[in-house]
Amino acid sequence: MSETTPTDFEDCRGVLRVYKDGTIWRSSQPSFNVPITPNAAVEWKDSVFDPTNNLQLRLYKPTSLPTTAATTKLPIFYYIHGGGFCIGSRTWPNCQNYCFKLATELQAVVIAPDYRLAPEDRLPAAIEDGYTALKWLQGQALAEEPDTWLTDVADFGNVFISGDSAGGNIAHNLAVRVGAGSVELGPVVVKGYVLLAPFFGGTVLCESEANGPVDAFLNLELIDRVLETVSSCWRHN
Repeated sequence: MSETTPTDFEDCRGVLRVYKDGTIWRSSQPSFNVPITPNAAVEWKDSVFDPTNNLQLRLYKPTSLPTTAATTKLPIFYYIHGGGFCIGSRTWPNCQNYCFKLATELQAVVIAPDYRLAPEDRLPAAIEDGYTALKWLQGQALAEEPDTWLTDVADFGNVFISGDSAGGNIAHNLAVRVGAGSVELGPVVVKGYVLLAPFFGGTVLCESEANGPVDAFLNLELIDRVLETVSSCWRHN
């Protein structure tokens, strides 16, 4: 094997390399070097929602339920992680710490699904996985033998969907697909969406893309590289 040089691959945050020969390398470590902050006020567990693609989601709930919990169950809050559709995971410390805060401060059941990543799985795979995660929730609501860890405390009629960056894009696409009232997901009812700095791109540059600072965390050059990785039909300068 010939010696590898820095020009042989495209690097993404030190955790993903795409080589010119098509080889893909992923680090087992997250790109955010922060510790997980333990939170005794939250219980959590993992569950498989798509056995075919070996996709899991992480569930969180407060350990101590509100005094009204006997008559009122907790809302459900989906959080879909970011990462430019290329990197990220429900297991990364930044994601887990955020979900701890959501569960305690919102007093909600938090669901953080993973999704297939590019370039191994290009769009719309990630968007389809977001929808599959919602269908999993519907399955729990309708199941004769559901996971009572979830169903004993969760209000399936009071669901919110959120995501940041690429996750915000997935949440947007779910809003378009599911529509008002989320009739096809009954008895699950999606009440609203929270998009946190959603990651969008188009064939025509917007003002912030065309004239944004080159030293920005996400400058135009990096955005184009990411979108060329996740989509086979992206613009070429």
